[in-house]
Amino acid sequence: MSDLTALSEKAGAIAGQPAHVAHGEVTITVASDRILETLKVLRDDPNCQFAVLIDICGVDYPEREKRFDVVYHLLSPRLNQRLRVKIATDETTPVASVIAVYPAADWYEREAYDMYGIRFLGHPDLRRLLTDYGFQGYPLRKDFPLTGFVEVRYDDEAKRVIYEPVRLTQEFRDFDFESPWEGPNHVLPGDEKAAGGKG
Repeated sequence: MSDLTALSEKAGAIAGQPAHVAHGEVTITVASDRILETLKVLRDDPNCQFAVLIDICGVDYPEREKRFDVVYHLLSPRLNQRLRVKIATDETTPVASVIAVYPAADWYEREAYDMYGIRFLGHPDLRRLLTDYGFQGYPLRKDFPLTGFVEVRYDDEAKRVIYEPVRLTQEFRDFDFESPWEGPNHVLPGDEKAAGGKG
């Protein structure tokens, strides 16, 4: 039995449903109300030993009722294994903070909150991390406009940075020119030598 097969069986048994193996990586999906107990078992079980939380990230599926996946990337240095744990949530239902299991989750949960609006229940300091004060919306949601809502500029008269609603002077344009790397159709001076011509 390969290490990947053994890991998928162990992780699937802990999650209570089969693990998914793709591209040499094991992923388990867990009910959001079981995330704390699942991560504790994955960390403390001698057959797992996932002692390191590498990352927490969000994924947005706006067409789903539970539009967000919260994805936990774990590492077991002793067993040289990686595992991905996923839970689903919506815009209003908070997910339990896992800082008690992995203290490193503090920063990652704040980042997921700032970028997606995913709320973490029990987080000691859940506030925006990467965006500016008063930022509106969540920039990594798929329905967030490319231009944002507010633009920032320095006002020389007021001697300060001011915030204004975004004004587009023209619509987005889609240019369809030939690639500049393909070059022109005529021969440039000196190119006749490279083409094997007489110089």
